[in-house]
Amino acid sequence: MRHTGGRAELWGRSGPLFQQLGHWHGGCFIKADKPMLKIKTTITIIWLVLFSAFSLLADTSKISPDLQPFLNSSTPVNVIVQYNTSTSTSSSTGGGLLGGLVGVVGGLVGGLVNLLGGVLNIVFSLIPALSASLTGSQILAVSNESNVAYISLDRPLNATLDYSTAAVNAPYAWNSGLDGTGVGIAIIDSGIYPHPDVASRVVYRQSFIGGSKIDDYGHGTHVAGIVAGNGSVSAQPGGFLDFKGVAPNAKLLDLRVLDAQGASKDSVVIAAIEAAVQLKSKYNIRVINLSLGRPIHEGCSRDPLCQAVEAAWKSGIVVVVAAGNLGRNGYATILSPGNSPHAITVGCMKTMGTATRTDDLIASYSSRGPTYIDLTVKPDVVAPGNLVKSLLAPGSTLVSEFPGNVVPPSAYTNSLSAPGNQYFVLSGTSMATPVVSGAAALMLQKDPTLTPDTVKARLMKTASKSFPLTSTATDATTGQTYVDTYDIFTVGAGYVDVYAALNNTDQVPAPALSPSVYYSSLLSTAILVDPVGAVWNNTTWSLGSVWGAHVVQPLGGTSASWGSSASWGSSAAWGSSAAWGSSASWGSSASWGSSAAWGDSINGNGDKH
Repeated sequence: MRHTGGRAELWGRSGPLFQQLGHWHGGCFIKADKPMLKIKTTITIIWLVLFSAFSLLADTSKISPDLQPFLNSSTPVNVIVQYNTSTSTSSSTGGGLLGGLVGVVGGLVGGLVNLLGGVLNIVFSLIPALSASLTGSQILAVSNESNVAYISLDRPLNATLDYSTAAVNAPYAWNSGLDGTGVGIAIIDSGIYPHPDVASRVVYRQSFIGGSKIDDYGHGTHVAGIVAGNGSVSAQPGGFLDFKGVAPNAKLLDLRVLDAQGASKDSVVIAAIEAAVQLKSKYNIRVINLSLGRPIHEGCSRDPLCQAVEAAWKSGIVVVVAAGNLGRNGYATILSPGNSPHAITVGCMKTMGTATRTDDLIASYSSRGPTYIDLTVKPDVVAPGNLVKSLLAPGSTLVSEFPGNVVPPSAYTNSLSAPGNQYFVLSGTSMATPVVSGAAALMLQKDPTLTPDTVKARLMKTASKSFPLTSTATDATTGQTYVDTYDIFTVGAGYVDVYAALNNTDQVPAPALSPSVYYSSLLSTAILVDPVGAVWNNTTWSLGSVWGAHVVQPLGGTSASWGSSASWGSSAAWGSSAAWGSSASWGSSASWGSSAAWGDSINGNGDKH
């Protein structure tokens, strides 16, 4: 092994490994005493025979569908290899580094010689997995290892307080002396600019990417302000509108994963989640905010990003994830890792430009469940996220591309000497997610003994369930009108209410896993399915008490369904493959371009109001 650019490179067919015998020790290739005999021709023949064997024997069920088109490619692609047990960088029997990179081929050629030449990028400790660069033939070889569970592309992903805090009743918490003090919140995003509203409380910074600024994109700074901005700039003399976050005294950890275009990839985000878990005790990290996502390609049990979220949750950290901004494409448009049944997945509401909650409506772009493949009921809750004013990162991509979204000082102060370029407008579930992260921090400050499942269950049960049957929304740019139905796949368990959540004392004796659903064409009925061992099976935590009787109606026994078609949308939501993740919803670049996937959180326009 040699180290190149911070990565450990495994020697290939043209490298030193073909020239010398050696063995693996402690993750490194150690030279033997004698040079290898000249058997290049023989090894080439062996390589061709082995490659043919690998092609025939490869278990493609372990290879993600979006990776399979690369199997005939000789150009390395970035992948994530998940194992059934913990990875190791030392092996003499073939179960270690990349499984087959040493074992499969090495076992057939004296147990020593590596013919595959892959590049190891990251070995994760949070989940049994690693990131590597492999060619198609190498992927096939590795897939044959019995210890390999699944191989997937290292997929790209993107980024997904005026009236927002009032809409979720956050001022009640402030008036009760709760402001997030002592609670650490990890913002896994594009970075946090040292804005006066948060600078003194960013206790840790780590970048997992390059970049010239602390926040090149401008998304993470905005998110941080919604979670924990203290409004110090807007509250200066002459101010009449306070841009204060939900938990305005919480500690923030800046774990930077999104580049100047708001893009990243699975392995980078997993590394950041892993860092948050490792730093949990030192900084009392109780919440992770993930205002980002990408399309779902497999069930959560095989999705490495989803598995990292699950591991963080089980470590005692509340993980709050954006649902996505593809609601206008229809149902089953939730993004990963929002498909995790453990995580709190957040949809987006509109405050309608008022402080009262009673007139608030769903944002037409808020992604809807159930999740593709697993059919998990998502989102779990909804929160304000449309046209949110929060912190501005000077010189960032978003500010440069959308200067019209900069909030002028005249919008919040009468002072003629107030500094400009302090606040910015964005819309999307990316903005709704930190509202819920802040709410979780307030709950954990009040009672530090709460588990992630208790936080989730209480937020869901106490969420407001008063909605209209339908509403209409108009796109601010195109003028197109959309009709939204307030069903369980659109609003989840309801609209987050900090006051109610803080006053709830119900105990949660089991995991608060989001249920799944299936549609019976015979009965023309959608039926909820409780996850095994979940909490939703008793009087305190019944499906009706959490999701609301107007949305969920018991059928008898342990199942439940939507009482009428008006409660969960028309049969068109279930009747076609388009609703369940076909190319109509997921496949085209028009739907999943780097900006289109999170478009409303980029241009900030969102729905009118």
